[in-house]
Amino acid sequence: MNESKIRLGIAPIAWTNDDMPELGKENTFEQCISEMALAGFVGTEIGNKYPKDPKVLRPYLDIRGLSVASAWFSAFLTIKPYEETEKAFIEHMNFLHAMGAKVIVVSEQGHSIQGQMGIPIFKEKPVFTAQEWQDLASGLERLGELANAKGMTIVYHHHMGTGVQTTEEIDQLMKMTDPAKVSLLFDTGHLVFSGEDPISIYQTYQERIKHIHFKDIREEVAGQVKATDQSFLNAVKAGVFTVPGDGMIDFKPVWEAIKSSGYEGWIVVEAEQDPAKANPFEYAVKARKYIREITNN
Repeated sequence: MNESKIRLGIAPIAWTNDDMPELGKENTFEQCISEMALAGFVGTEIGNKYPKDPKVLRPYLDIRGLSVASAWFSAFLTIKPYEETEKAFIEHMNFLHAMGAKVIVVSEQGHSIQGQMGIPIFKEKPVFTAQEWQDLASGLERLGELANAKGMTIVYHHHMGTGVQTTEEIDQLMKMTDPAKVSLLFDTGHLVFSGEDPISIYQTYQERIKHIHFKDIREEVAGQVKATDQSFLNAVKAGVFTVPGDGMIDFKPVWEAIKSSGYEGWIVVEAEQDPAKANPFEYAVKARKYIREITNN
């Protein structure tokens, strides 16, 4: 993108879903990254099919002009000893550092229901106790210190079905953590699905937002999910998420807020769908075209 400090990536979850590997099991790693590049993206996050040895992975990406933007890390700071999360985090961080990534996506999965097929995403959303909030905040700051020592930053991913989903919960986490140690990931789809105001969140925390996910929502599906008490995974299978330009979100004001804030970093298109219903390459091209239209880049 001509906004010289912003780069555009796409997540592999549209090709193969890590939470439901049966979705896209036929799509290979090489097909995925080739189609990303062909659609006009310059970055990727990491999926389960990607080689985890940097020496193996790098040549596959280099030849296609792709860089690693980041990768998801599951923390369990509210339910397990800190040391367990730290050990896994260091391994994850070192891999991303070797791949040249600057941010590490972290989401607390203690009590999360996002991976539970039979639990309603809205009705059974977890709520942290005061002690769990404290454990989460202090643990994230410690992880942030480890990342900072490597010249990296952790970006917290607010997420449906977790203890940090709503505006109030994002506010709480931001209030309890040091901005020098814990930054924020801004995900349009999760905010709109939850019923939050993405522009307000962006403007409130623009100085702490160091990573962005562009995800759209099919309004009718989202309404059905809430009305019929569906789980997060069933919502994904029903098609609640789609790429920018294909759903209910107007990304023009979102882009204007991002541009005017002076944001530097990645914008990653992420829209987990059933690839048998939504061809990943077709939707990647659709997303890139729409983003070009709203950004002139």
